[in-house]
Amino acid sequence: MKRKNVLLFSDFGIDDIVAILFADFCPEINIVGVVADYGNVPRKVAIRNAAYLQEVTGIDLQIYGGALLPLTGEMPVYVPEVHGIEGLGPIIPNLQVNENLFENFNEVVTLIEKYKNDLIIVNVGRLSSLATAFILFPRLMDKVKDFYIMGGAFHVPGNVTPAAEANFFGDPYAAKILINNAHKKIHVLPLDVTMSAIITPAVIDSLNEYYQATQNKVGLLIKPMVDYYYSFYQKSNPGIGGSPLHDLFTLWSLLDSAEIRYVEVPIQIVVDRGIAFGQSIGDFRKNPDLESKDYQIHKVAVQFNYHHFVKSFYEIMRKP
Repeated sequence: MKRKNVLLFSDFGIDDIVAILFADFCPEINIVGVVADYGNVPRKVAIRNAAYLQEVTGIDLQIYGGALLPLTGEMPVYVPEVHGIEGLGPIIPNLQVNENLFENFNEVVTLIEKYKNDLIIVNVGRLSSLATAFILFPRLMDKVKDFYIMGGAFHVPGNVTPAAEANFFGDPYAAKILINNAHKKIHVLPLDVTMSAIITPAVIDSLNEYYQATQNKVGLLIKPMVDYYYSFYQKSNPGIGGSPLHDLFTLWSLLDSAEIRYVEVPIQIVVDRGIAFGQSIGDFRKNPDLESKDYQIHKVAVQFNYHHFVKSFYEIMRKP
C-alpha cells in the first residue's frame, strides 16, 4: 500500500494532536511536514506543542512556523476553555523552544517541490498560512495533488457565531483567498459532518486500557486530553455523547476506505463585517442561478458512515 504524503497545517490543540497520533499509527498516511499556526493557541505554543509531540513520541516531524496573525490584522482570540491553556488539556509540557528558529515558512517550497504531484495538503486550523502560500507561490500550489480543509458550516449552526465556524471566522479573508484561487477542487470538511464525528468515552477508555496493558506511552497521552475536551463539550452541548474530533475526521477522510459523500457546489465566504462575518455559503440548489456564476466549485462533505469511522479509528489505534 502506497502511503499518502501529507503536509499538515495545524494549530495544535487536542483534536489536532489526536489526529497526528492517528496518522502515525495509520499505514496509509505519511506526514512529511507540519506548519504550526496560531489558532487554538498562539503560534509559539503551537510550535512548542509540535516539538513536544516529537520529543515524547519519537515521530519525525519537520516543523515550519506558520502565521502569527490573521489577514484581518486583528489579534487572535484564543479558547483555553476548549483545549487548555497550553492546548493539550491538562498536560503542561516542560519544554522551551526558540520561536525565532521557526521563521522558516519559505522552506515549504522545497518540501512541495520534493513531493510535487504526490503531496496532499491538509489544513485543520486557521487558513492564514495556506492563503499566504497561494499569494506567494501560486504556481507551486498547482503542484499539490489535493487539498483537504476542515472548516465552514453550511446546513448547521456555526460554533463561534450562529453563522460561522471557528477556522473560517478566525480569518475569513484567508478562507476567501483559498476558495477563490485554488485551481483544484478542494475537499471541504465542515461542521455538517465533523460535529457528528464523535468518539465516545467508552472507545477512549477501551483504548486506554489497551495502552496500559501494552505500556504504550504514546497512546496514554490520548485519554487525559480527550477527557478534558469532552468536559468542555458536555457544558457547551448538553447531552452530547462524546467528543467530536474534527481534525481526526479530516485525516481519516484521506483513507481509501473512508465512506464520505461529497457534493460539488459553488462556494463563497462572507467577509463583510456584521452578523454573517466568516459564514460559508454553498449553493446547494439543483439549478444554481446566475448569482452563483462567479463562485468557485468545490467538494463539500455532507454525509459519512459513522460506524465505519469509529471502527477504523479504533482498529488503527490498536496497531503496534
